[in-house]
Amino acid sequence: MSLDLESANRTLGGLRPYPVAVTTVADGRANGLMSLSAGAAAIVPEAPRVTISLTKYNLTHDMVVSSGVFAMHLLANDPDIIDASLAILMGLGGSSGRDGDKVAPFATKPGVTGVPILLDALSYVEGRVVHALDVEESTIFVADVVGAETLREGHRLNVGEAWSKLPPEWIEQYESNHVPQVDSARRNRGLIA
Repeated sequence: MSLDLESANRTLGGLRPYPVAVTTVADGRANGLMSLSAGAAAIVPEAPRVTISLTKYNLTHDMVVSSGVFAMHLLANDPDIIDASLAILMGLGGSSGRDGDKVAPFATKPGVTGVPILLDALSYVEGRVVHALDVEESTIFVADVVGAETLREGHRLNVGEAWSKLPPEWIEQYESNHVPQVDSARRNRGLIA
């Protein structure tokens, strides 16, 4: 029996409905990216943990390895803030931090670990890494939550809603930029030479 990739991707994609903005700082430099791989990592209510999975291709990955800190932000989907949410998504998800400062265009404040907190986000948790699991193409980071705040009340932006509101030319550029990241992941897993 062969693997039904369409069913696998449909099931796994259903686990990642909310894009999150991840920010970090290392050696005085801030950076960030968008991720669909984040979640809660503990059931102890008085000691929350957060998990993110970052591909090794991304500068943000290397900076989290170096500093051991990050913030994970949920974006808002309400009419008064949706444009700011889409700007964050396009700014952090549309280019590499190797090409310039991706965080500077956004209103931020320093978190307790020094990571930039995106003030136009819905809410955030800030974490200090306690465990990291190397899974060839990426690293899964588990962090103790050391800071958190609800910045505004509202609804979370889900990936389907976001994609339907993004400019088609941005989506085309994103998909083009995503190819080398996927190729890097394939190489790291030994799927291509």
